[in-house]
Amino acid sequence: MTTEHFVGAIDQGTTGTRFMMFDHGGQVIANAYETHEQIYPEPGWVEHDPNEIWRNTQSVMTDALSNAGLEAEQLAAIGVTNQRETTLLWDADTGQPIHNALVWQDRRTTDRVEELQEAGMAETIREKTGLEVDAYFSATKAEWILDNADPIKTQRARPADLRERAADGEIKFGTIDTWLIEKLTGNHITDVTNASRTMLYDIHEGDWDEELLDEFGIAREMLPEVRPSSDENHYGTTDPDDFLGAEVPVAGALGDQQAALFGQTCFDPGDAKNTYGTGSFFLMNTGEEAVESEHGLLTTVGFQRSGEPIQYALEGSIFITGAAIEWLVDVELIEDPAETESLARSVDSTDGVYLVPAFTGLGAPHWDGRARGTIVGMTRGTTKEHIVRATLESIAYQTRDVAEAMEADSGIEMSSLRVDGGAVKNNFLCQLQADSIGSEIVRPVVDETTALGSAYAAGLAVGYWETADELRDNWQVDREFAPEMASTEADRKYGRWQEAVERSLNWAQEE
Repeated sequence: MTTEHFVGAIDQGTTGTRFMMFDHGGQVIANAYETHEQIYPEPGWVEHDPNEIWRNTQSVMTDALSNAGLEAEQLAAIGVTNQRETTLLWDADTGQPIHNALVWQDRRTTDRVEELQEAGMAETIREKTGLEVDAYFSATKAEWILDNADPIKTQRARPADLRERAADGEIKFGTIDTWLIEKLTGNHITDVTNASRTMLYDIHEGDWDEELLDEFGIAREMLPEVRPSSDENHYGTTDPDDFLGAEVPVAGALGDQQAALFGQTCFDPGDAKNTYGTGSFFLMNTGEEAVESEHGLLTTVGFQRSGEPIQYALEGSIFITGAAIEWLVDVELIEDPAETESLARSVDSTDGVYLVPAFTGLGAPHWDGRARGTIVGMTRGTTKEHIVRATLESIAYQTRDVAEAMEADSGIEMSSLRVDGGAVKNNFLCQLQADSIGSEIVRPVVDETTALGSAYAAGLAVGYWETADELRDNWQVDREFAPEMASTEADRKYGRWQEAVERSLNWAQEE
């Protein structure tokens, strides 16, 4: 009897690590999850312990298999997806990080970003990488670690300077995908989507850029090899003598938002999705054309399959959406995120209250690292229900900010938007979103599309799935939300939102 095979996906996110296994129909057949510590050394600084992430990765992989009564030999392939710009450096000899990972949300390099802007580097960086100059991306994070981490004690007579060791190939750079791929296979590899988020990679040339490496003092010897997102040559295999106990190809990797694009089967130009997680990330496939944004969006790599051209995307990165709901829990306005729907429905409106969740600055299309969270319009009659509703509305309004920029840049009018992520279980939010952008919101049956996308990439690479059409056939609608609000009313509310955003900008100044 032939043993049934599945494809596994490591989904390493901002707050935790998940391992899922999918069958040929794209259905989840095993699942395990663990959170990791969020480390805040100073205001605006966010770190993760890479060793904790690796321990949790091993744990969720073995737990998922055990809980489902499956063997590692039943894995046809493993894909990796990850929180993207989060950056770490590690010792090539020992495999130990030289500092905690600096998380994508971390703002400690804002001053350096402003130096680059004042030096006129913003246009050069945008032309080469498709990115705005921002502390969000990896380049200034890696530079900071090289400048500030403790020197590593070596066999030399003195602790070696990190840059000196890096130039000698003794220090490795990576985003979290690279860290996990090396731990799994022993190979120092990233995929083209994650490379495109470093602010070091020329997305047109398809290579690390010497001018940018020089600007940030990053030695090429530190950098991983860049491979397709779905790689028929594989990134390597797991060691049968290691924790998994089997030799499994690791054959796909995508940054989490590109993975969701792939998992939502947005394979054609004009296809768009929005993922509602800690932040929200709105991507539209633009095909083989890297569309340059004139409205504050990022031009980025969508995905690449073996032997095929890079597929590009426009992206609107919204830093805080789900994290705004977490904030409501933190300040004890609610006990559980699930409460937000009933509380928001209990009032007819926000009563003029607008909340701008710029807790870590504003991303697309504003790109203001000094914006800060703002609540306007409160009166003595304002209740927690109004604030909860305003928080949900802020998610919808930020998405409209990006949708309008997307349509202006692409020239494509969106008729529907595929959505995924934890927050889309909230029907009230989905309806708000449809009303705000005036487009149909489509929620799929399998909403873990980030993990699914990386599984699809790995499965295609090993022939578990033969064609993209098989994946399209797997995609099924759970529910569609059509706009119900009059466009004039939606426009009026959105206009007030824009006024609230103006009040949040450029708030965090040095004392």
